[in-house]
Order: sequence, then C-alpha cells, then structure tokens
Amino acid sequence: MIQGGYALQGDIVPQGAKNEALQVLCAVLLTAEPVVISNIPDISDVRNLIEILRLLGVEIEVIAPGTFKFTARNTTPDMMKTPEYIEVSEKIRASVMAAGPMLGRFGKAYISQPGGDKIGRRPLTTHFEGFQQLGAKISQWQNQKIYLLESARLNGTYMLLNEASVTGTANIIMAAVLARGTTTIFNAACEPYIVQLCNMLSHMGACIAGIGSNLLTITGVEKLHGCKHHILPDMIEVGSFIGLAAITRSDIVIKGCAWEHLGIIPYTFEKLGIHLERQGDHIHIAPQDEYEIARNMDGSILTIADAPWPGFTPDLISIILVTAIQAKGSLLVHQKMFESRLFFVDKLQDMGAQIILCDPHRATVIGLNRQYNMRGMHMTSPDIRAGVALLIAALSATGESVIQNVEQIDRGYEKIVERLSKIGAKIERCH
Repeated sequence: MIQGGYALQGDIVPQGAKNEALQVLCAVLLTAEPVVISNIPDISDVRNLIEILRLLGVEIEVIAPGTFKFTARNTTPDMMKTPEYIEVSEKIRASVMAAGPMLGRFGKAYISQPGGDKIGRRPLTTHFEGFQQLGAKISQWQNQKIYLLESARLNGTYMLLNEASVTGTANIIMAAVLARGTTTIFNAACEPYIVQLCNMLSHMGACIAGIGSNLLTITGVEKLHGCKHHILPDMIEVGSFIGLAAITRSDIVIKGCAWEHLGIIPYTFEKLGIHLERQGDHIHIAPQDEYEIARNMDGSILTIADAPWPGFTPDLISIILVTAIQAKGSLLVHQKMFESRLFFVDKLQDMGAQIILCDPHRATVIGLNRQYNMRGMHMTSPDIRAGVALLIAALSATGESVIQNVEQIDRGYEKIVERLSKIGAKIERCH
C-alpha cells in the first residue's frame, strides 16, 4: 500500500546484483572445495537457488549477513531428479544454470522446465545447442518434461551462439572450464555478470581469455579449487533508484554504485534530462522541477531501445518508460528482446499517463511535464521489473495505490519496503 506524491530524501545502498548472484551460486558446484561468496542479496529468487544447492547436497554455512560458505563435496547428479529438487527448480529460471557445472564436473545432469518471468518466449535453445557441441547427448528422462544430459567427457570446440544469451553463455562457460581441450565461444554475452563469473572461475583455477568481450577462449583444466568472491552492486537497482528520484522530485544519493560497471545506464537517463552528479562511487540525484527528453540531431523523437551489453539492458526498459511519464517531451520506447514486457502499460494509462502502445514491442510516451499528476489505483505486478515500475509510478502519483502479487517484486528487490521507508516513502506491506 503506497501513499504517493511525497518527495524522498536520503541515502540508499543498492543490494548485491541479483543476476550475478544466480550465476556465481551455481558455479560453487564445480568444485568440492569451499567457496565463500559475499554481498548476496536476500531475495526470494536467491533463497530458492540456495535451497536448490542444499537439495544437491551442498553444505551451506552463513558466515555473516549476505556472506555464505558453500562446499559441494557430496553433490551427485542423481539428486537433480528428486521430486523435491524438481519442485523448487520449477520456481525460478536460474535453476537451469545448475546443469552446466554438473555436466562439466560429473558428465551428467538433469534439466526440468524452469520458472521465471512471463515476459515472452525464453527458449533454452542456446543452452542445449552449446552442451551438444561440447559433446553431450540429450534425451528425455522417463517420458517426463525432464531432460537428461550425458557425456563421458566434454570436449572443447568452436561455437557461434545463436543469440547472446546471458544465462546460456554462463551455462556453457561453466560446462567448458572442465572440458578437454579448448572451447571458443563467439557471440558470447559480455554483461558485467558474465565478467564477474569469469573472474570468479579464473580465481578457482579456470583458464579463460577474452573476458569482457563477445569472444571467449576457454582452455579446459582437470579440476577447480575454492575461492572468495564479492558480488557487484545491482545495476538494475541503481537505474531504478535514478528513475524513482527523478519522477518524485527527490534528493537521493545512491551509495556504492560501482560506476565503472554501469555502462550506458547513466548516459541513457541523462538523455531524459536527468542530472546525475557522480560523487566518487556514489550518484547524487537532486530535485528537478523539470527534466526534458533530448531530441535526435534531426529533430525527430528520441528512441530508447534495449540491446545485449554494452547496449541498454532490457531490465531497465520498464523503468525508463515510467520515468518519461513526467518528463517534458516525447519518447519512443522499443523493447526488442521480449515481446510481453510492455503489457503493464494499461495500468499506467489508467493512472493518467499518456502512453500509446504501438505494438507488443513499442510504446510512445508523451510526457506530462508535471502539468498533471497521475492518480493512485489498485493494480497487480506482472513481473519483477514491471512491478517496480508500477511501484515508482505509485510513489509519484496522487492518492493511495495498492499493488498486489508483490511476490514478483520480492523476487528481485531486497527489503524494498524498509529501504524506501527510511528515505521517506509512505509505503507498507499489508500481508
């Protein structure tokens, strides 16, 4: 429940990166030695993945809040076909990334249909084709929706991925680090999450060249050892807080942003007319009565589109769209990568936003320039990012809003009610 229309003020610290956490947690399966990971966000997707590790026999010790020690010395692939494992793995899409390390280490893994956001088609083609090219045979297990992956020993090869899938790239990397010979992955995803995963694997003894590029060369090793790893701040939270500060005319300092890993995100928000002041590793957003969307050099309407890294991340398209509602000027938002991610726009229209949904991939926002306030309403969160976009809209609107299905928001944002309340948000959890 949100009482909107209030400016916020204060410091806020982004959580550890959700997408990185889901990858590096799966990487602990590659070694029998202890792996210590810090800055793990306390969100439901991560809690589910930690439960998956527990069901795979991983010993888990909480060292401090957000810091865990994982020891996968008693892990076996057959644990992946138990009813308990299948039930939890179907809750989150990240469960599929347990297959790569298990296949690489043991030559066998099972994959059941993963869960995750319903934001459009998200096939596992890249994962399966990568495993097959490394030498794995794939078959259905006992006529269920469970696939068995087997290989006596994976062998390195050259592969050109059909898409720069982040989870697909991560899964193939984790399988290839223990394969025989050299694996070359072209059109690899190169998001900071992949860079962090590769750096962690390198500290574990893997041999990976080309880190940070879309061409990775992996020389297989016999075994990996333990390591310590620290997760980056979540760049999606950083972008979310920038948009929140702008649309609510708030005075917010986002602490410890790891600016060098934000890529094009600050530039993209600046194209909306938002002034960002970099203070070392912090970002200060001061109140602005007006922020004006830039035009293209020929005077045409600005388009912001998502793209694989180093392009603009699709996870912030919903935030950009909501932020533009109170801007001066117009914006075309083009969500190229997922065809269902703009299907929350009707709720913003009901709140008073001037948005035209052109087709499943494109929406035109005609900025209100604070001439009119949006109004609070009851709504339901369809996915993680749309849920936070609706939360931002509600905080900027006049009156009371209620957001249902907040389990979606909890999947990706740690203690969001408590953290926003500390900087002045009138927000409470009803149930």
